[in-house]
Amino acid sequence: MKVHDLIQGSPEWLAYRAQHFNASDAPAMMGCSPYKTRAQLLREMHTGVAAEVDIATQKRFDNGHRAEALARPLAEKIIGDDLYPVTGSLGRLSASFDGLTLDESEAFEHKALNAELRTAFDTINSLVGGDDTFPGQHLPIHHRVQMEQQLHVSGASRVLFVASEWAASGELVEHFSCWYYPDDELRGQILAGWAQFERDLAAYVPPEAADPAPVGKAPDTLPALRIEVTGAVTASNLAEFKQTALGAIRSVNRTLRTDQDFADAEKAVKWCADVEQRLKAAKEHALSQTADIDALFKALDDIGAEARTVRLDLDKLVARRKTEVKEEAVSKARAALDAHVATLNAEIAPMRLPLAMADFAGSIKGLKSFASMQDKLDQTLTVAKIAADADARAIRANMAAFKTEAEGFEFLFADLGQVVHKAADDFLAMVRSRIATHKEAEARKADQRRQAEEAAARAAADAAAKAAAPTVAVQACRPEDRQMLATPAGAALVKAAAEALADEPATLKLGDICGRLGITMTAAFLADVLHIRPARTDGRAALFTETQWRAICRQLVSHVGAMSELYETTNA
Repeated sequence: MKVHDLIQGSPEWLAYRAQHFNASDAPAMMGCSPYKTRAQLLREMHTGVAAEVDIATQKRFDNGHRAEALARPLAEKIIGDDLYPVTGSLGRLSASFDGLTLDESEAFEHKALNAELRTAFDTINSLVGGDDTFPGQHLPIHHRVQMEQQLHVSGASRVLFVASEWAASGELVEHFSCWYYPDDELRGQILAGWAQFERDLAAYVPPEAADPAPVGKAPDTLPALRIEVTGAVTASNLAEFKQTALGAIRSVNRTLRTDQDFADAEKAVKWCADVEQRLKAAKEHALSQTADIDALFKALDDIGAEARTVRLDLDKLVARRKTEVKEEAVSKARAALDAHVATLNAEIAPMRLPLAMADFAGSIKGLKSFASMQDKLDQTLTVAKIAADADARAIRANMAAFKTEAEGFEFLFADLGQVVHKAADDFLAMVRSRIATHKEAEARKADQRRQAEEAAARAAADAAAKAAAPTVAVQACRPEDRQMLATPAGAALVKAAAEALADEPATLKLGDICGRLGITMTAAFLADVLHIRPARTDGRAALFTETQWRAICRQLVSHVGAMSELYETTNA
């Protein structure tokens, strides 16, 4: 870790932060910060202009710094060592530490105590009396992300997390603490997240300034409706007419059985129609005497009908366009992920990534504003891209291992496209196991072939030995006895000797014979000059019997004598 001598809040400190990926910003980058969105962080890092800190936020910062300073002695007592605030970096990744031991082995992180942290420590303390092996895993995710980056930058082995509350007088009101240990899986996600963030930052184009939150606007306000009506009915027999008419209508027979009943009913229908016409005519006559009122009612009806039509059409349009805009945003996010996966597939061809799963529609369920929907879609897209990048790296690593381990055995992996998605250790074990199994099978086959060849050679040697046994028996005799062996009695003796020779074990190797004689001979010399061939073979070794040994000695003596006589005659 490279240590930077900076004062928090100074212009140098702010300039440094603008050029680094900071641990305090990691939760926003990962989309889990309660205070800042990933889109806001992208805009800030691109423009270099941070959002204005309001009074409430500044008060929260000040309270946190004060509590941190008050809690540091408490943390030093728990750790048993002094702590020093420090800012450090590892490449472009940066972290500001509330405290770090001099040997950089242990760190201290403080947060002001709040309801969320109280709930987390309730869970921690409920686990076997607070003796959980990794209590820090139960802290809120945005705190864990920040501390994980601190561990990565510093190389520390653990972080003491302290949450405290202090009175205005400086007295401790309440505090909780636990150790946070490294989480390799979370660290991998953070590093992949920053890599994707760096790519997004390089291609970032600030969106147009957002308009103020829309407020519904009704059509032009209508003037106040003012109606004055004067007039009265001067003469009417409406009451008597109503009583007579209703009585007649209600007395109409509705139980139709006879022809008379149907005739009366048909007459009543015509009568009712006449009554309706007379009433309509009477109403129109009355309204005609008050033309202004008639126009008033018609105007009100026209306005009401038009307003109702527009209301229904607009309501349907709003619902439809909300759905369309939401679908367009989801489709755009889906297309962006597909394009990212297509790029990765081109890099790892002929392998392919598994189907990228991202629930874009589910991620915006329940959100009302389009701004919040877009931000959530961006976060979901980022997480999916990071996952795809991780899958692609795993495939590249597996393919590199495959190239090293399986050279010459590629034919064993027709299913490589499926098994390449396994975890690295599992994939390597599978490759080695499959190759080892193949080699064992081939070795067994080779051994079986060798055994078959040796068995065939032994059978051939045995047959040859039996066929050559009479000749060998004769060769084993003294020269002066060979004439006798040509007689019928001698032939019987040769046959008996041949049978005995065929059953005699062949145990002498050519090296054994040469050792006995103290001279070196070849199997070709024995066969071509002395006319004695092996009784059998064992692989490439020629084996002879003891009877053949005696024949070799006699033949060799005869051969030496013959050669001596030949050269004496030649030189005489």
